[in-house]
Amino acid sequence: MKEAQSIVKTLVITEKGTRLMEAENKYLFKVFEDANKLDIKRAVEELFGVHVEKVNTLRRKGKQKRERTMRYGRTPGFKRAIVTLKDGDSIDLT
Repeated sequence: MKEAQSIVKTLVITEKGTRLMEAENKYLFKVFEDANKLDIKRAVEELFGVHVEKVNTLRRKGKQKRERTMRYGRTPGFKRAIVTLKDGDSIDLT
């Protein structure tokens, strides 16, 4: 089994993520590419001491960015997990 720190990178705080936190008790995490849903569930439960109900994952492609010349490069892609917690549980963001 992998360590929790080697699965979850960071908690993502965006406008959509804030709406999901307040309305549906869902939290967004940036995770490593090779993490699966069971690994993510165990890691979040271990790190934050909450009960996870459901995990959804998605991969985001990197965006194409222009350099100083007419050459193009890409920003790195990443994997994001949307974690639904049981009612009454929450993660303290402070």
